[in-house]
Amino acid sequence: MNQVEELERALLARAERLASAYREMTQRSRDTILREAAERLRLREQREESIARSLGERAFRQQVQASELRMQSQLDRVRWNLVTDVEGRLRERLQAYMTDEAAYQLTLEHYLIQAAAAIEAEELVVEVNARDRQRLAPEWEALAHRLAPDKQLRLAEHPIPCLGGARVASADNRIRVDNTFEGRLERLRARIQQVILERLLPGGLDTGNLFGG
Repeated sequence: MNQVEELERALLARAERLASAYREMTQRSRDTILREAAERLRLREQREESIARSLGERAFRQQVQASELRMQSQLDRVRWNLVTDVEGRLRERLQAYMTDEAAYQLTLEHYLIQAAAAIEAEELVVEVNARDRQRLAPEWEALAHRLAPDKQLRLAEHPIPCLGGARVASADNRIRVDNTFEGRLERLRARIQQVILERLLPGGLDTGNLFGG
């Protein structure tokens, strides 16, 4: 073997080693790229799953909230209808109560005594409905003296539109006590509604707060 041939073999051997080294390096690079790509894919899938799960949970919560709001609205309507129905019957009961003239007269007198005591004025004007005015007018002077001997109770000339009871005011109309049935019902409205709900729904038809709890 001459020197030329030895040089060629040496070059070939060198080339094979280099080629082998490059193949190994290329293989390692390929493996690294594939591994990193797989990791990125896995992370992307995890992120997309997380986003999808989050969107799904949010959509579910929105559906639940919308359902709760609809139910709340329905319950509020039910409660409101129950209360208004009972309030309507309460007026009927008051009308029935007024047919017992003796009992109603005592109630009316109690209202007048209470109002006369509450208003710090000597001269007071009493307003009642047309039926009561017609009934009370003939004996008003005696009645007024008996109920409030230290005051001057004057029966108003014109009746007021109310179911029953009386409205009493100072002569200058600066102080007024409304003891008509409507006035008392309005003042007691929140409490009446609460009692109605407590009686009708002792266990609660909850979720709303239509009447302030």
